[in-house]
Amino acid sequence: MAGRILIADDVATNRIILKVKLAASRYEVLQAGSVETLLQQARASHPDLIIIAQSLPGGGIKAACAALQADPELAHIATIAITPSHNREDRLAALRAGADEVLSKPMDEDILHAFARNLVRTRATFNELTRKQLVAREFGFSDMAAEFTRQTRIALVSNSRETGFIWRAGLVGRVADQIKVMTKAEALDTETEHETPDVFVVSASLAHGNDGLHLVSELRSRPAKRHSVVIVHNPTGDETLTIMALDMGANAVLSGDFDNKELMLRLRRLAPRKLEADALRKSLDQQLSLAMKDPLTGLHNRRYAQAYLSKIVQTAHAQRQPFTLMVLDLDRFKRVNDRYGHAIGDEVLVEIAARLKANLRDVDLLARLGGEEFLVALPETNHSEAVYAAERLRRVVGDRPIQSTSRGVEVPVTLSIGVFVSGENHDAGMRIEQMIDRADRALYASKTEGRNQVTFVKTAA
Repeated sequence: MAGRILIADDVATNRIILKVKLAASRYEVLQAGSVETLLQQARASHPDLIIIAQSLPGGGIKAACAALQADPELAHIATIAITPSHNREDRLAALRAGADEVLSKPMDEDILHAFARNLVRTRATFNELTRKQLVAREFGFSDMAAEFTRQTRIALVSNSRETGFIWRAGLVGRVADQIKVMTKAEALDTETEHETPDVFVVSASLAHGNDGLHLVSELRSRPAKRHSVVIVHNPTGDETLTIMALDMGANAVLSGDFDNKELMLRLRRLAPRKLEADALRKSLDQQLSLAMKDPLTGLHNRRYAQAYLSKIVQTAHAQRQPFTLMVLDLDRFKRVNDRYGHAIGDEVLVEIAARLKANLRDVDLLARLGGEEFLVALPETNHSEAVYAAERLRRVVGDRPIQSTSRGVEVPVTLSIGVFVSGENHDAGMRIEQMIDRADRALYASKTEGRNQVTFVKTAA
């Protein structure tokens, strides 16, 4: 399932049309006809995204967003406001009320799906941080201490310095932030924690064509900038360009003439969330690294994995979503240690951990269970998706030997995998240990059938 979306509109026909469009992309779609029922549904099902009609009975977008933001459990749910026409004042009013995005009728279906993908992805990242915080709390760590709220660092990257300074003049005095005009090269060169901007505002066209989108892609590929907010200015309003920008990782797109008021409204919503997430990541990294990480590979250990898995299982059952659990084991690893020595064996484990991590999502769990055995958990992943994921992990290890940096030798290694997919194995009431045990038995089948292969737990008849 791609995610859960709640449609709040007083017109049943509108809800049905939207449901058909979204269900085609495998979203689970819920419906509400008023602000009151919206809140009831949100508290019961915790959707990833809520689409709110301007005419919704009970106060419309303003009342709905205010009620959501007043509830700590609902405040981070993404929202799209639907306005009856393309009116700038209605758009700004919806953003001022707290909507993350605004669509106007008639809605382009491709734009709707692009916004949905973008916001559901953002919600998944927040859910992952929340789960980690809950696990840390269970291990006796306190919540992160409140920090001094620093100024947001904003970089303006336009097609010329003159344009950048015009943008800056419209913001100075209206936002209490550090604002710098940068070139594309300067934006890419900032790598340290203290100089990397929190927000990049990027023109879709810099030197030529749509090369601003290339910058968006580059920013998302750099570790220091991966979590920065990226807002793209699309002066032509080209909807295809907007979709491309969102799918490349932009958090928002400003279409048409550069609008300082709209930019400020988006900054007020996106920047604090970014700083909050940064503080949470920093706190969690410090707290969890000592108690719950494997000192050799830097991966989470068994203790953390079991606690984190319980959160994944609880969420999956509450939201009726599948998840996948894998146990992975290096084949004949004792021979590696015997032939090359334990030092190179350790090099192999470190490299395997890095390869596996590079081929998983941020929301996935990767842990070292001990020795040469690893565990992977994939939230919201069904059987067909698990087939591709498991085969990808098997090949990323087995298709290329490990290059030892200490002795300059190549060490061939393969991987056997056992896979358990929740939701199709009659797993109601099953404990975490039982799920791991079933995946472990599937792993054993991979070993006995010749190694270097993937075996799924068989569905009960």
